[in-house]
Amino acid sequence: MSAAIESNHFATLQNGMRLHYASAGQKGAPLVLFVHGFPEAWFEWEEQLKHFGGDYYAVAPDLRGFNLSGKPKGVEHYRPKLVVDDLRLLIAHLGYEKAFVVAHDWGGAIAWNFAIFHPELVARLVIINAPHPYLFMRELAQNPAQQAASGYMNWLRAEGSEAVLAADDFAKLDGLFGQAEAPSWYTPELRARYHAMWSIPGEEGSAPLAGSINYYRASPLRPPLPGEAPPVLDPNPDPWKVRVPVRVIWGERDVALRTTLLDGLYEFCADLQITRIAEGSHWVIHEEPERVNALIGAALDH
Repeated sequence: MSAAIESNHFATLQNGMRLHYASAGQKGAPLVLFVHGFPEAWFEWEEQLKHFGGDYYAVAPDLRGFNLSGKPKGVEHYRPKLVVDDLRLLIAHLGYEKAFVVAHDWGGAIAWNFAIFHPELVARLVIINAPHPYLFMRELAQNPAQQAASGYMNWLRAEGSEAVLAADDFAKLDGLFGQAEAPSWYTPELRARYHAMWSIPGEEGSAPLAGSINYYRASPLRPPLPGEAPPVLDPNPDPWKVRVPVRVIWGERDVALRTTLLDGLYEFCADLQITRIAEGSHWVIHEEPERVNALIGAALDH
């Protein structure tokens, strides 16, 4: 039986950020925090909220800069440490001392850092197609194939990219989901929800999409530009090790995040299991929700 979703919650955190979030289930049950990626919103996790709201208090926030959450003007407001702190403060706002964390894409990047720096707040980490930060840095420094696959990051960092993404009724963002044609899960109704979300302007006159794109502008991780030296790897990987149980679900047909990003992951996680979905793409959450739910459920139960 599917749990009902309440999608009209707002939390003003101690740092002043106002986050919107949706929930399913009863507060007091174990907290599962679902953290979305780019260019999505809380409703990336709609099927998961319905499924897990029976046994857990399932919460899916809009990250700062996305959908109905605060969208401060300026790249400096989107540093990873600030978004990590939003998760810490949201867990406290909800009245919990720790949470299960399930995350995808940019949400996964934030969640890796959250687990590294706040292991006491994470009961278990479930990552879906999001690279560990040290291994991503390694691949951006050493792997020409991943450098090429991540070339879009430099394009997004450029001034005015939000206007290009919004042009022609968000044609480029629509294409991001389906490449040549829209997949079956990207229904007209869902497309309308995304278009409405992408149209919401930011604060102080900032453009729609600016907040979400500022994640790329604020990140220290990106492929080198032509003629530019690659990033320098931290010679000491120990501070990047994860001391909470980690379960990784990876769609192997991800064109932006290559499977080589999984190489060496066991060296960074004390308790790790990886499940590869050969036919899954970066959007495997949408493509195979029942299979993903089963894998998340197994991860939370053990």
